[in-house]
Amino acid sequence: MTTLADRPNTALLVIDVQNGVMKGAYDRDTVVANIGTLVEKARAAGVEVVWIQHNNENLVRDSESWQYVPELVRREPEPVVQKRYGDSFEETELESVLAARGVGALVLAGAQTDECVRSTLHGAITRGYDATLVSDAHTTEDLTSYGAPPPDKVIAHTNLYWQYHEAPGRTAGTVTTADIDFTAKPRV
Repeated sequence: MTTLADRPNTALLVIDVQNGVMKGAYDRDTVVANIGTLVEKARAAGVEVVWIQHNNENLVRDSESWQYVPELVRREPEPVVQKRYGDSFEETELESVLAARGVGALVLAGAQTDECVRSTLHGAITRGYDATLVSDAHTTEDLTSYGAPPPDKVIAHTNLYWQYHEAPGRTAGTVTTADIDFTAKPRV
């Protein structure tokens, strides 16, 4: 039940599943496989798949580290949105891509949990979108040397707080890859 008028559709956002991001990611192969399953489920249900791709000094456009992992293949005409900031909406065309497709509900998967995934979840909710996190389809690297909790705890904590997140007129929550149903009618 998005607060965005005339936006009945759902989109799957695949955030930053790039070689350089996933190189040291926790439980990489399982997460990539789950994202692959989500992409196929979304396509089968006629749900938009939107690919988000980060650009910075470590992820230089067209470099090997910038490319999406080889297990995931974008199809034409699935849009790809380039970004520079954690929140996939900041200074990108994401809002216009979603508006053009009548999207008011987002399902999110990708990396990194503690930066781009969280930022985009919050960015979506504050902009009026419903935002569901796929609990077993996001990951991060080990940043304990910087004082962060271990990756499994970062992921678990994000799933815990997003499961209970609320905002007026919008829905949030988590779902597993096995339990996602892109054909279900939105909650009202």
